[in-house]
Amino acid sequence: MALSFRLLLFFLLGLWGTTALASPALAAPAAVLAAPPAFDVEAATQRYLDTLSPAQKAKSDAYFEGGYWLLLWGVLYDIAVAGVFLGLGLSARIRGWLRGIRSENLRNLLYAAVYLLLAAVLSFPWTVYTGFFREHQYGLSNQTFGAWFSEALIGLALSVVIGSLLIMLLYLAIRRVGKNWWLWGTGLTVIFLIIGVFLAPIFISPLFNKYTPLPPSPIQESILSMARANLVPATNVYLVDASRQSKRISANVSGLGSTIRISLNDNLLKRSTPAEIQGVMGHELGHYVLNHIVKGLIFFSLLVLLGFVLVNWAFQRLVARYGARWGIAGLADIGGLPLLLVLFSVYSFLITPATNTIVRVSEIEADQFGLNAARQPDGFASVAMKLSEYRKISPGPWEEIIFFDHPSGHTRVRTAMQWKAEHLGNKQ
Repeated sequence: MALSFRLLLFFLLGLWGTTALASPALAAPAAVLAAPPAFDVEAATQRYLDTLSPAQKAKSDAYFEGGYWLLLWGVLYDIAVAGVFLGLGLSARIRGWLRGIRSENLRNLLYAAVYLLLAAVLSFPWTVYTGFFREHQYGLSNQTFGAWFSEALIGLALSVVIGSLLIMLLYLAIRRVGKNWWLWGTGLTVIFLIIGVFLAPIFISPLFNKYTPLPPSPIQESILSMARANLVPATNVYLVDASRQSKRISANVSGLGSTIRISLNDNLLKRSTPAEIQGVMGHELGHYVLNHIVKGLIFFSLLVLLGFVLVNWAFQRLVARYGARWGIAGLADIGGLPLLLVLFSVYSFLITPATNTIVRVSEIEADQFGLNAARQPDGFASVAMKLSEYRKISPGPWEEIIFFDHPSGHTRVRTAMQWKAEHLGNKQ
C-alpha cells in the first residue's frame, strides 16, 4: 500500500498525539528523588539514563536504528510494486477488464479497489515482516499471527473503502477541472482527513480496541481534576485494552470537536505509578488545550498541497517520456494510478524530516504543558525512560531531527529535570 494511504490512515485512526511508552515501571532513582540543595540538571538526567543497562540500550538502539532502513526499503518496495503494475502491464489489463462498464466513475472506483487489494497482496511479505515478525523479534507484541492478521484485514478493508472513494473523486476532479486538479485534489484529501479525524474515535478505533470509561478511583479523579483546572471539558477518561496487541504503555488524544476523547491504555494503568500516570495524562491534556489536532491538520494540509503540486509536475514529465511504454494515455487515465501513488510514496519518504518535526514540536509543547499541569517531573522522567524499549534513548541532534517524531528519552528526561530545578521551592 502506498505511503500516502498510510499517512491517511494515521489520521483516520486518530493517532495524533499518541504518547506510546513501554516496559515495566521504573522506580525513580533514590538519588534523584532526594534532590540535593544545589540541584544539578545534567547529573540528575544522567542518573536516569544510567538506569538503562548496556544490553537494554543496545537492543533498543538496534530496533530503532533498523527503522531508518525500513523507511528506505519501504519506499523501494512501493516502487517495485508500481513496477509490476506498469512495467508488466498489469495496470493496463485491469483497465481492460473494466472497459465494458459504462460509468467512468464506477470503472475508476472498481479499478482503485482492485489495485489497492492487489498491491496489498504484493506487499504482504513486507507487511508481515515489519508488522508481525519484527515486533515479536524485539518482544514488543502480544498478538498471535491470527489476531494480527485479522486486524490487518480490517485495516485493509478501511483502506480499500476509503481509498477507492477518494481516488474516484480525484479522477472526477481531474476530468472536470483539468490542469488545476491538484488544487481540488488537495481540498478533497483535506476534507477526508477532517472527516476521518472527527469520526475515528466513534467508528474506527473501536474496530481494533474496546474503549470503556475509566472506573472511579483516585487516578481517575486526579486526571479529571487536572482537566477541570485547565478548562478541559472532560467528564470521562477512556481505558483502552491495548494489552491485547502490545506491551507498550501509551495514552492519546483523538477526535475533533465533539468527538475529542482522552484515552489511556491498560498497560499504563497496570505498570505505572500514580505520579507517572499523572505526568502522561497532563501531557495528553496539553494536546487538547494547545489545539494540536487542529494545528496538525493545518500543517499536514499544507504538505498535502505541496505534494500534489510536485506529484503533478513529476507525473506529467514521466508520462511524456514513458507513457506509451506503460500504457498511460494521460493524467485522466486511471491506468496511471500506480504511478500517481508511488510518486506520493516517494514524496512522503522525502518529507519525513518535516512530518516528524511537525509532530515532535507539538509533543515538546505538550511535555511542557504536562509538567506544569501535573507537577510530576520525576514521574514524567521515569515514564520517558520507558521509551527505551523501542526508541533510541540518546540520539545525536540531527538524528533526532530527522528520524524522531517524539522527543528522545534523553531530551524528555532533561526537560523534566530542568523543570524540577526551576521549581524546587514549589510543591510538586
